[in-house]
Amino acid sequence: YDYAALEPIICREIMELYHQKHHQTYVNNLNAAEEQLQEALQKNDASKIIALGGALKFNGGGHINHTIFWNNLSPERSDPSKELKEALEKRFGSFENFKKELS
Repeated sequence: YDYAALEPIICREIMELYHQKHHQTYVNNLNAAEEQLQEALQKNDASKIIALGGALKFNGGGHINHTIFWNNLSPERSDPSKELKEALEKRFGSFENFKKELS
């Protein structure tokens, strides 16, 4: 969907920033770390392999989190699943109470 599709809830500029800068940076850094990992594996460089662990986890996690973010947003409004609605009602008394407390 278009960057402006979630307005007025999330503005176009924020969506562009998150997609083009934040998420793209995680992807670029993850790809670079994976390339370095392949080189280190070919050279049997155990210290380099271990050193790359942090970059792989951080950037891989950032990529996964942003992918979840994109997949869970939609310009089309929908009701929560039965399971989610039941959990919200159990915790907040009703879906309406949840929305009030959230906002």
